[in-house]
Amino acid sequence: MERFTDALKQRNLEKIRAFPKSDLHNHFVLGGSRQYLYKKTGLRIEPVKSTLSSMDEMHAWNRENLGEKFETSEMRKLLIRAAFHQAREDGVTVLEIGEDVWGLSEYFHNDIDELIETFTTAQREIAPDMELRLQIGLSRHCPVGYLEDCLSHFWGNKAFYSIDLYGDELAQPIENFKSIYRRAKKEGLRLKAHVGEWGAAEDVRRAVEELELHEVQHGISAIYDESVTRFLVDYHIRLNITPSSNILLGRVHGMSVHPIGQLYRSGVDVTINSDDILIFDSDVSKEYLRLYESGCLSAEELDCIRQNGLAAR
Repeated sequence: MERFTDALKQRNLEKIRAFPKSDLHNHFVLGGSRQYLYKKTGLRIEPVKSTLSSMDEMHAWNRENLGEKFETSEMRKLLIRAAFHQAREDGVTVLEIGEDVWGLSEYFHNDIDELIETFTTAQREIAPDMELRLQIGLSRHCPVGYLEDCLSHFWGNKAFYSIDLYGDELAQPIENFKSIYRRAKKEGLRLKAHVGEWGAAEDVRRAVEELELHEVQHGISAIYDESVTRFLVDYHIRLNITPSSNILLGRVHGMSVHPIGQLYRSGVDVTINSDDILIFDSDVSKEYLRLYESGCLSAEELDCIRQNGLAAR
């Protein structure tokens, strides 16, 4: 029987895609199948070709390539379906994905059941064997009071698995979100936040301590402080890492020196994920292959990470 390690060593992307894997850091708005979107809209969406220098440049790419084309309820739902098509093609069997809280009023008529049904119907029709973990998304630049108002529609609904804070890490202090995360913990949600991609190692520790996080999206700056790395190991904090986006946003110089290798060998629980597929051409199978080809991680190490990701709870 052929193994995942064999597929990596053969550098056979299609065989890699045939093996089950998780994607726990996926933004569906920029994470769908190019082929599906082209078939449905006629739009050709090409990924970036060179390193971006800032999040502002990424947002500029978004405006130029997507702009207002998907700013309707119908097109938002198309993006969700495109994400499931892409994940199925990539061999993803555990997908954590969700809508930003402000999207409820913008695209789903303030109807939480409509939002949930859109995701669950897409999963059922496109990838019925895939495990969907529905996530609540928060934009860090939004005022906390506004986010709390939006969240009133989400609290108490058992359809949601996790909550995630993302966007500009410097927009406002992480402590501002403690009340939200305290409530999310009472709701039984898995607690996540984007931190340590643009910020320092100490920012990772502070976010985990202040918000009582279970997982960190990115967190790669932890490698620059041994005490923070040890803190992540001791408290079993998982880092859901997206290597290609880290490189194309200029946070890492190259795949061969990506911190995921050192973090993994230091005992940190890491997973490999896609992030924004339409921008970074970064589906999960490609990430595994790129990490292997660069020498950052061995085939055996990558298979261990893959299996751990599938077992992650």
